[in-house]
Amino acid sequence: MSYFRELPNLEFQNFLESSTGSQDYILLKNIFVRGKLRDDLQNIFTVFNKYEIEDDERPDQVADKLYGDPFLDWVVLVTSNIINFQDEWPLTQQQLYDYVENKYGVEKMNGTKYFKTKEVRRKRDNALILPPDLTVDKTFSIPDPDTVGNILYPATGVTNYEWETEKNDKKRLIYVLRPEYLQQFIKDMRDISQYGFNSEFVDNKTIRVTNSKVLSP
Repeated sequence: MSYFRELPNLEFQNFLESSTGSQDYILLKNIFVRGKLRDDLQNIFTVFNKYEIEDDERPDQVADKLYGDPFLDWVVLVTSNIINFQDEWPLTQQQLYDYVENKYGVEKMNGTKYFKTKEVRRKRDNALILPPDLTVDKTFSIPDPDTVGNILYPATGVTNYEWETEKNDKKRLIYVLRPEYLQQFIKDMRDISQYGFNSEFVDNKTIRVTNSKVLSP
């Protein structure tokens, strides 16, 4: 079941050479209509499952795995609130490598992007002194909690490639609709894709749109 099949229609007056008159219309899909998951449902975990996208996995493969139908890939994207597939779906390892190489160049791929802290705990009671992954300066230091007068330098460099990999990996965890709610979701999508009665109404899935022809002298 394709996403475009669920979209309502627009009738535009046909101004192509094939037109047979002013009452000749072309039927198009209204791509400006987009369903969005209700904000209050985002935190209802009984409706969703966490899902980790595997390397090279596409939305249609996820849909086939979860719902038994690869054409329900649009359900995966809509319920995950993914609007821009190119930016919001994780890259494959090869795509990521090519992206980083193109962005930074071969020589700077492994250059340092920033510095972050390593975890520091006091040995005698395992108390947390410094949490990991705080962004710091290269020269960041703290007193050694176990040795008086000693100084620790718990900063480690993160390369450009590691940084881009981390950003890419964060995209792998999405929330997907549980299968038992699938049919209700599709029904709701169909309901909100219908037109109410108005002056351009043809039927509940189609409206007729005026499209003025511009003539050059």
